[in-house]
Amino acid sequence: MALSSERFGPFLEKTVKITLKCGVFQGVLYHVNPDRSILLRAVKNLETGRSIPGVKLFFDREIVNVELLDEPDSGKGTAMLSECTSADEGNKQADTGPEDCGPWSSPCVSLESQLRPSDTLKYSLSGEKGEEDVEYTVVDCFQQKFDPAVLHLKEQRVVSIAGEGVNLCRHGKLSWLEIATERHIFLFDIFLLGPQAFKNGLQMVLQDKNIVKVMHDCRWISDCLFHQYGVLLFNVFDTQVADALQFSMATGGFLPHRVCTLQECLMQHLKIPSKWDAIMRHGQQRASENPDIWFLRPFPASLLKALALKAMYLLLLRSSLMDKLMSDLTAVITDYLNAYQAGSGDHLESTKVGMSLLVLLVSDLIEGSDG
Repeated sequence: MALSSERFGPFLEKTVKITLKCGVFQGVLYHVNPDRSILLRAVKNLETGRSIPGVKLFFDREIVNVELLDEPDSGKGTAMLSECTSADEGNKQADTGPEDCGPWSSPCVSLESQLRPSDTLKYSLSGEKGEEDVEYTVVDCFQQKFDPAVLHLKEQRVVSIAGEGVNLCRHGKLSWLEIATERHIFLFDIFLLGPQAFKNGLQMVLQDKNIVKVMHDCRWISDCLFHQYGVLLFNVFDTQVADALQFSMATGGFLPHRVCTLQECLMQHLKIPSKWDAIMRHGQQRASENPDIWFLRPFPASLLKALALKAMYLLLLRSSLMDKLMSDLTAVITDYLNAYQAGSGDHLESTKVGMSLLVLLVSDLIEGSDG
């Protein structure tokens, strides 16, 4: 059984001392990850006396001992903490055998099990039938899931990308980065992973010119990624721009009076089920009322679902917009396909006639879009 924050709930926000192979630290227990790594805030290095700002991550492989300091007289707290770790260790050994690499270590697992989703939700594009599972994986530590996730992303040709945080720009703070493929949805916890997430592989994915990145209004997040993490985005398909272009083509060259939000585009082009639209809108409302909610850990499950839906529907929105943007080209190709069938066979002797027809069709297309 994986170590969980629920089991360690009574000890959260308590002061603990962590003995590592290379030092001793004291801090307030902030979070315990499923991979048995520990997050402390208000950390102090007991050997040097130096305080460490922010939140510090301690990996399982480095931990020798964890001691609760809030109840030094009774020893009850330390006993309970040891009991919890022992129970988790016993469950782990029952499932995987006696092999152990550390006090809270996790066994090695396969690539597929590492990408096993953290949660699932049901959706239906029709709203009535065809329900499928939407699986998403929360990546909040570098052990187990991070490397397999990056390897999977590097193999893709198209991914969707969205970001959440406060005032997303060069002066803001990025908390979550959602990336979806046809098979997986990854929710990268940038607040916990920090800049190292980009150095360890995400930057390579985002800058890969062979991978199409589907985004909605890429301006703000691209500003944040470039100035804070040194990431220069390439090969972006922006659904907000595509929606405006499709409007212009459909109206004979007129431009919309304003650009559409993602929710407006989803309702117009995909007609998503109202319940999933409600989930995403609820997440937006909670964030607008309390922007700091993006930095709350553990993160609310309802908001995780909203992030996963947003990333998933971005991919579907691109497909819908691509079909509409390509409709004129498809019509021209249909005429081109049938051009010789109704005529005589004389023109088959010359390729010049074929080239002239192609030029004429393209000219008609350009004149039609201008008019």
